[in-house]
Amino acid sequence: MTASPAQDMAGLEMAARPRINVMKPWLGAEEAEAVAAVIASGWVAQGPKVAQFEAEFAAAQNAGFAVATSNCTTALHLALVVAGIKAGDDVVVPSFSFIATANAPTYVGARPVFADVELQTGNVTAGTIAAALTPRTRAVIVVDQGGMPVDLAPIRELCDPLGIAVIEDAACGAGSTYRSLPVGAGAEITAWSFHPRKILTTGEGGMLTTSRGDWAQRAAKLREHAMSASAASRHSAVLAPPEEYTEIGYNFRMTDMQAAVGIVQLGRLAEAVAQRRRIVARYAAALDGTPGLRLSHDPVYGTSNFQSFWLEVLPEFGTTREGLLEHLAARGISARRGIMASHRQPAYTGWDTGVADLSVTDRLTDNTLILPVFHQLTGSEQERVIGAVMTAGKN
Repeated sequence: MTASPAQDMAGLEMAARPRINVMKPWLGAEEAEAVAAVIASGWVAQGPKVAQFEAEFAAAQNAGFAVATSNCTTALHLALVVAGIKAGDDVVVPSFSFIATANAPTYVGARPVFADVELQTGNVTAGTIAAALTPRTRAVIVVDQGGMPVDLAPIRELCDPLGIAVIEDAACGAGSTYRSLPVGAGAEITAWSFHPRKILTTGEGGMLTTSRGDWAQRAAKLREHAMSASAASRHSAVLAPPEEYTEIGYNFRMTDMQAAVGIVQLGRLAEAVAQRRRIVARYAAALDGTPGLRLSHDPVYGTSNFQSFWLEVLPEFGTTREGLLEHLAARGISARRGIMASHRQPAYTGWDTGVADLSVTDRLTDNTLILPVFHQLTGSEQERVIGAVMTAGKN
């Protein structure tokens, strides 16, 4: 069947409209100037700017110590190493997470054991973790999924008496709160991401924060090949002392160029989060109560930075999640499928990853999508998104 002239015109009009991305980093002249200053200084590798970023980030997150890393995955890897996790141990992780959460235990020879999540937040709970524990469980990785704070206190009440280390994966969590404090403040050790999709970005980069000075000291050495003296300290000396390598380490360093960007970004984190929450409030005002749509909301115990704003598409909506994605894409709007289920990925096919029921994970993975949220999203652009969602449900 051929399209009518009116349909052809509508199609041309939609094609001419600029694309709306699901996310854009908020970067500008101040970041560029900070990087230029580092380049002019002659020291671009890990050095004084990294140390400044670590100190300022630790203060902002109510953390005792911070150790900058090359990305969040390497921060998770170091967290497991300093917490004493080794080959033969089990580490409970949510399947409903980016695959790095499951991969990190494998790097130390441990087995990832998958736990389910709750429907409302997409996070693990004390109950879903308890269902996945094994006699060999030595650690649990909990995730602030999409910036939604995990309910950490009941999980620690479960794990601490059992001697199980609780590692918080706050890759998406900068700017979220739990019980009126920054997420991660109640964890012994937390990993953070500064990937371009994150609200606070350094291009690539990560951070490990911890309440334990011994863990921080060891992590700082391990990220730099376990060298006895840092490259920065050796460079500052006219006659550098000889270095020793007391154990097998890694090259997980952040550069001063990245840290300079991070310092600027950290200074306006509160503004970035406030803008994202205003955008999400407009989505909620327009879409809450729509038959067949279930929107993510703050939990009673904290606030989300809405790193990702997701909704679940239910049968009553009139089209499927895939149908809604296609409808938005045809109108130049880039949305994304919800969080992946790691247990369904080919990388873990055939692995023994536990026996916990993962039905909520499967449901959320199959039915959720992420709508555009970024600092520069205009009111008219958001109206386009809202209008497209609403018309999709009427098709």
